[in-house]
Amino acid sequence: MATGNETGISTGDFDRIMAQKVPFVGDMGIVTESLEGGIARLRLPFNPRYIRPGNVVCGPAIFALADIALYAVAWMVAPVADHAVTTEATVHFLSGAKPGDLIAEASILKAGKRLLIAQCDIRSAVDNALCAHVIGTYAMPPAGKAG
Repeated sequence: MATGNETGISTGDFDRIMAQKVPFVGDMGIVTESLEGGIARLRLPFNPRYIRPGNVVCGPAIFALADIALYAVAWMVAPVADHAVTTEATVHFLSGAKPGDLIAEASILKAGKRLLIAQCDIRSAVDNALCAHVIGTYAMPPAGKAG
């Protein structure tokens, strides 16, 4: 099992890759805070457009952050993870996310040749409440396949 950042990708590298290849991430303002110790930590800055009735952050914003954090851990184990794609995800919304930044921490549960299974916790930066837990499976690119 992968335990660190085998590819050596930096936070700046990942943010640049996302800006170039997945502009939606840049549109959301997601920032990679760290990629080390087998954990990808990303932040979604608060945007009032993400608030839904009940004064909580909407589920699509929460899942988008989790999916990008899971993608980040794929990049930590695959030299070029362009072709890694989400094949399955289970989201457990645990508490309403108060208006404010959200923090994602993703880690690998199992990294195989074809599939990567990872988990991600989403917490509120306002009160550190655990808002969601996501488990996702990524189909990994064949060795040597470039993006």
